[in-house]
Order: sequence, then structure tokens, then C-alpha cells
Amino acid sequence: MNSKSPSFDFPDIDRTKLPSHVAIIMDGNGRWAKKRLLNRIKGHEKGADTVRTVVRTCREIGIPNLTLYAFSTENWQRPRTEIQALMNLLIQFLDSELKEMMDNNIRLDAIGQIERLPEKVQQALRRNMDVTRKNDGMRLILALSYGSRSEIVQMVQKLALKASKGEIEPEAITSEIVSQYLDTREIPDPDLLIRTSGELRISNFLLWQIAYTEIYITDTLWPDFGRDELLHILSVYQQRERRYGKVAEGE
Repeated sequence: MNSKSPSFDFPDIDRTKLPSHVAIIMDGNGRWAKKRLLNRIKGHEKGADTVRTVVRTCREIGIPNLTLYAFSTENWQRPRTEIQALMNLLIQFLDSELKEMMDNNIRLDAIGQIERLPEKVQQALRRNMDVTRKNDGMRLILALSYGSRSEIVQMVQKLALKASKGEIEPEAITSEIVSQYLDTREIPDPDLLIRTSGELRISNFLLWQIAYTEIYITDTLWPDFGRDELLHILSVYQQRERRYGKVAEGE
């Protein structure tokens, strides 16, 4: 990211048809490192550089919301040394990017079981979220210790408790109310979901929220993903017709 005011210089992109929310499953750091006979941690370090590039590009082009799947609830099963390295990288990222998030009017948010993260990570997150909370140029959401099934279970538990207390009638529960009890209640559902590394699965990410999201799978490993490919995917997205279950005109 840089401190200059964002400018729009992407002739192949229609600014009036930009997705309001892009979500990305960042996959392939380990395979990138293995292909180069490197330690997996080196892949994560290179992947952090890609995060900076993608955030910068989204801010420059005018994407209002960007969610990055940084660490899942299932990732806690990885080797302890790898988890520790990922947590250290996250702290380094938060420390190094705070000034630039302020310079570029970016607000940081986080979703997931944040309480499971090491205290130092929680402190860094809280600091950055507090400092950037009034920024309104773009919202960067980090999904950390996040799992959509756990999120949905917690939502059901909260609504069940309210129903048991007579605070809400079961038949009054709508999809809009359900959305208000999810971690993403203040964020619009993703318009576009990108997954790198070619894997054809959702991996327990935003299961409720992506009901009508456009999905793009790229074989590119996350450390090799960059500005040009992101712009290409956005141009492909703009060529798609979003029907939301309806019949297209002329059919």
C-alpha cells in the first residue's frame, strides 16, 4: 500500500459494476514452498506479500469490502511450530501495516473465534481495529480462527435462547434476522468469492453468506497471485449475469 490518494486507472474495469464485497480463500502457500524445496513458513511469508498487493489493488480500484480467509478453525490442527509462525506473521503484518491502513483510509475488522488466538495477537488486532474504526475508504476483514459451521451453530444457540425466553417467536425468524446473528452482520454478503490453488471446495467459509455469490477458482498458488490476475477476475465477474434464481431476459 502507499500513502497516495487512490486513483482509478483500470480501463478494462467498469467502475459502476464493481463487487461491493470480495472474499478470498488464500490457498497454496505450503505447495508454493514445497515446489521450491523451501520450508512451509517461507510460503506463508511470501503469501503475506500477496496480501499487501491484493489489499492495495482493491483499495485503488474501489472495492468497499475485502474478506481474507487467513486462519480457519481447522488450522488449529496443524503443527504447533507452523501455527506459532503464522501467529508471528500476523502480528508483524498488523504492526507494519497500521500506518498505511490509516494513510489509505482502511478500516480493519476481524471475524471468527478471536478469543482462541494468542493474547499478543488479540492485543494487536484490538489496537488496529480501534485505531482504524473511523476509516471509511475500505473495510478489510480478516477471518481468523473462523469456521462457518461454528458460526451458524452459535447463531442457532442465540436465537434458540431468545425463543426459550419468549423474546422472539420461532415463526418470526427470517433470513434477515439470521444474518444479524452472524459474525458478518455489519458486512454485505460477498458478491465474488475467489479461491486460489485450484481446489474445488469452500472449506467451511461463509457458508450462509455465499448463497448467491459468484465463485472463481484459479490454479494460481496464493504467493503467485497478483494484481493482474485479480483485475482479470474482476473483469470476468463483470461479464457474468447474476440471476439470484430468476430467469434471464429472453429465456
